[in-house]
Amino acid sequence: MADEEGETEVQDMEVDRKRESDESADDEIKEKQDLTDGLEKASGETQGDGETPVDMETINLDPEAEEVDLNHFRIGRIQGFEVLKKVKTLCLRQNLIKMIENLDQLVTLNELDLYDNQIRKIHNLENLSGLQILDLSFNLLRRIEGLESLSQLQRLYLVNNKISRAENLGSLTQLHLLELGSNRLRVIENLESLRELDSLFLGKNKITKLQNLDTLTKLTVLSVQSNRLTKIEGLQSLVNLRELYLSDNGIQVLEGLENNKKLTTLDVASNRIKRIENIKHLTELQEFWMNDNLVDNWSDLEELSGAQGLQTVYLERNPIQKDAQYRRKIMLALPFIRQIDATFVRF
Repeated sequence: MADEEGETEVQDMEVDRKRESDESADDEIKEKQDLTDGLEKASGETQGDGETPVDMETINLDPEAEEVDLNHFRIGRIQGFEVLKKVKTLCLRQNLIKMIENLDQLVTLNELDLYDNQIRKIHNLENLSGLQILDLSFNLLRRIEGLESLSQLQRLYLVNNKISRAENLGSLTQLHLLELGSNRLRVIENLESLRELDSLFLGKNKITKLQNLDTLTKLTVLSVQSNRLTKIEGLQSLVNLRELYLSDNGIQVLEGLENNKKLTTLDVASNRIKRIENIKHLTELQEFWMNDNLVDNWSDLEELSGAQGLQTVYLERNPIQKDAQYRRKIMLALPFIRQIDATFVRF
């Protein structure tokens, strides 16, 4: 029983780790929200899901509070927050807010969380020059704009909107994390000035090519899962890259990683790759996910023999899994391995 529970926990853990990020979610959720928004009454008094906005006068705000969490309070407008003279973190997740407004006096604010509202435009943030974290995920945004004064911003979350271009990011030179998953991007562009960027998430878009990444030399995490890529390329300058996520694309050849010698995690699951090749130099690999591809040659595992720290390999649903000795052959080829697919290796 203990072994079964342990295997279940490991499987759950691995599934979580392979998701785009904890901020990304299914498009169906957004589609339902869009349909709801389209049925809203013109008066705006009754919201799309039938909820009536709460009267802000019924909410007691502590003028001395540094952290204010009003998650799912049915707030319809941002108003009455000027009493917060010391606030550093303001969380307004899952409310009914349509507009960013009345935040001018919150000059002490470091973090603003407006995840899952009904905001259509980024504006009225000019006075929040000290803002370091901004989350506008799960809204109705079509453009990236209104961020010019946020020169201290370090983390920007714009997951699951309707954004079609990466633009107007030039002033965010201190940005460490940019999350643009589940949007409508077709091209990686206009990121050249983000030289401090450490993590870039572009999953679930319509990107066809890896390009315009040359100046992002500090990047350690890059995720371009669930796009329309057919080739691994354009990564030669990312010499500090440690985690690369390229699952659910149309990639046919494992290549283009000659300069990415620091990789510890490589995810190319659910592509059309036939051979494990061109990665023998990735000796720091710890996680290799290549399930749901077309690998049929056992000799390919020799490519991983130099990665003595390799702990996990995912190779299920490749032709080689049909071999009755599937797990045994992997253990013989990679005796240091600790986990095959979702199951620990027993010694």
